[in-house]
Amino acid sequence: MKLYNYFRSSTSYRVRIALALKGLAYEYVPVDLRSGEQQQATYLASNPEGLVPLLVLDDGQRLSQSMAIMEYLEEAHPAPALLPDPALARARVRALMQIIACEIHPLDNLRVLKYLVHELEVNHDAKDAWYRHWVRLGLLSYEARLAEQPARFSHGEAPTLADCCLVPQIYNAQRFDCDLSGLPHVMRVFNACMALPAFAQAHPSACPDAAT
Repeated sequence: MKLYNYFRSSTSYRVRIALALKGLAYEYVPVDLRSGEQQQATYLASNPEGLVPLLVLDDGQRLSQSMAIMEYLEEAHPAPALLPDPALARARVRALMQIIACEIHPLDNLRVLKYLVHELEVNHDAKDAWYRHWVRLGLLSYEARLAEQPARFSHGEAPTLADCCLVPQIYNAQRFDCDLSGLPHVMRVFNACMALPAFAQAHPSACPDAAT
């Protein structure tokens, strides 16, 4: 497999964590979002969405969108399981995933922030305030859900796909100096994840294209 991704992309980071938790080998192919490589014709020929990540399977089939990729990996490589049993537990994990992927990330990804700055002429401080507002709002929701069923990880005593989504979001929140106070369950889960080798292996600082 080949994973086209960018070291700081939270969506790419999610997939790297899932691959690491499942012990799956892949070729790391960097796509430099800073220079706009994702919009070049060569990359668009493989992924017309012009986004990362893109997972290319051994038979050449291409999968886009991090949530779909992780669900595919779970179905194609079911052990270790990253979605729990029974169905209600899987629904809870998917809801936690979507707090990150649907409620926070779409408002705070790179192209949205660039649009705010370049098209709407929002200044740097206002752009950062926008980012921090939506991140904190979403993480407060995540915190409330964790408080309903406290555990070592987002759901239970083993990492799930929810943790694959949470950790990159916290990484980005720390980069942007977001207020992470009053999130004891979220930060406890984050620290539990970061103690595992798979999460360290997928960390942006461990990527070949990490900024020096």
